Amino acid sequence: MSIWLVAGAIFLGVTMLVVAAGMILREKQDSQQIADRLDTFIGLKAVEQDLPTLLREPIADGPKSSVFARMSSPTAWLQDLILQADFRFGPGPFLLVSVGLAVVGVLGGLIVRFPIPLLVVAAVPGLLPLMLLYVRRRGRLKKFAGQLPDALELIARALRAGHSLPSGFQLVSQEMPAPIATEFQRAYDEQNFGVPLEDALKNLGRRVPNMDLQFFITAIQIQRQTGGDLAEILDKLGYVIRERFKLFGQVAALTAEGRLSGWILNALPILLLVALLKLNPNYVMLLFTDPLGRQMLIMAGIAQVMGAIAIRKIVNIRV
Repeated sequence: MSIWLVAGAIFLGVTMLVVAAGMILREKQDSQQIADRLDTFIGLKAVEQDLPTLLREPIADGPKSSVFARMSSPTAWLQDLILQADFRFGPGPFLLVSVGLAVVGVLGGLIVRFPIPLLVVAAVPGLLPLMLLYVRRRGRLKKFAGQLPDALELIARALRAGHSLPSGFQLVSQEMPAPIATEFQRAYDEQNFGVPLEDALKNLGRRVPNMDLQFFITAIQIQRQTGGDLAEILDKLGYVIRERFKLFGQVAALTAEGRLSGWILNALPILLLVALLKLNPNYVMLLFTDPLGRQMLIMAGIAQVMGAIAIRKIVNIRV
């Protein structure tokens, strides 16, 4: 049997084991929540213990929602990423999957005997879930930003028709697709359960770190304190956002050549290395077997990353 088939079988087996463990942990957590609700219903548990965390904690306290308070928890940043990406797993199962993939990478490196440090072999698959989480988060935030101008205009029309602001949130959740419908529905449900509207908007801003949304939240807070025509404010804000999108498109068209050059320059060394490994393996393997070759690879990797960052800084024009 080929050693590649053995490594693939081990990889699939351990991956399935990790996924199964995560599903079991999630089922246990759901079962515990159901049991707590039943105990509350029959009177074995106080009602206050079954309330959601959002309603139990003192929302009005500033330190609770501050960045420094959230950074005090080791998994707070991961919880925010999962919340912003609308991922189904919690921090515990997510870390379990990452550690399991890192272990699979180490075992695969030991079996196949890659001439690569085990730390690198473990880091690549171990960081894969985090990379996927960032990609999903970025795509979701980009889609939300594109839907925001239409949502603002919809809320402005609802206000002119005589509806309240929370009713405008509900209208957005009913008439528009995800992800903006999901987030506005959560904000509407929070204020419907008794959370002040300002705090529900703050939670919305934490779930969706978008600058235009922060303008929207600030405009609502100022209007509730000083008064004014909120519908007109939302119309002007939507117009500004659309004009900024047009400017983004112009900047993207002007920097397309630089971005394409960056992709080619970043991919060329890797493709050349793969081609040399295929054409003349003995010539390239010295970079992996010789200590000086490993140092050269490390320095080349660092230079590659620095070059990619420099090119990104040049073509990434902030508007």
